Amino acid sequence: MAEIGLSKKLPAGLYIVATPIGNLGDISKRAKETLAGADLIACEDTRVTGKLLNAYLLKKPMIPYHEHNGALQRPRILAKIADGAAVVLVSDAGTPLISDPGYKLVDEAQSAGLMVTSLPGPSAVPTALSLAGLPTNRFLFMGFSPNKSKARQDWFSAEKNTEATLIFYESAKRLVASLRDAADTLGPRPAAVCRELTKKFEEVVRGNLEELADRYEASGPPKGEIVIVIGPGTKQSAGEASMINTDETLQLALKHMSVKSASAFVAELLGEKRKAIYSRALELSKTKDA
Repeated sequence: MAEIGLSKKLPAGLYIVATPIGNLGDISKRAKETLAGADLIACEDTRVTGKLLNAYLLKKPMIPYHEHNGALQRPRILAKIADGAAVVLVSDAGTPLISDPGYKLVDEAQSAGLMVTSLPGPSAVPTALSLAGLPTNRFLFMGFSPNKSKARQDWFSAEKNTEATLIFYESAKRLVASLRDAADTLGPRPAAVCRELTKKFEEVVRGNLEELADRYEASGPPKGEIVIVIGPGTKQSAGEASMINTDETLQLALKHMSVKSASAFVAELLGEKRKAIYSRALELSKTKDA
């Protein structure tokens, strides 16, 4: 890669610069010129950004800026901008502020009347959305999933009737468990597991949530960075959920059937997952006995 020529002095301000999520060729000419003209680069990990700068034959002062030191570093960064410095904010990969703490720096810079501008570029979210083959007119980016199963189920449940495609980041080791929790909570929705986007081994696997969970349980966790895209809920399912009370239906069914039969009947009636309905039927049955 050719070395970037002499850079022009940038006006003082905060420059939000998107960097490649995998393929180094995805950086824009303007982004490279801005990195070359920066007085200081604020980054998540100086080692990661250092490798990126080396690829473009650039040497620039860097300081770490992340959620753990943000409160300490923000005043320092703002002071440098106020003194005339051009500071570039980057994340380890992709567009800053997408699931990282940069918004606080932008907020304080804007409030202080400092110049803030953003250079558009790579991001895993729209890249995965464009490859998933699912509706794109409305989507909700959910960030990283919770670590624990119960927290994940609650997380998915909160968006059960959201009429938008859901997108979130997941680790390979939690992929199967996350897909299972999503299937148990949201039902057999269409989904896509997008892996290693823009890289050599890019892969998009599509199917419903149950099918995908079965696939990766059989094959083992894949390598690389993962984005999961799940199709939206429907107006019909949201309307049905509001009209029919699950507990009342279960209680009525339990008067005439066993727990197993009642849960199977209600799950089919409401279009819900049998596992979740069965668990609730057991709870109601125990309460009734008590």
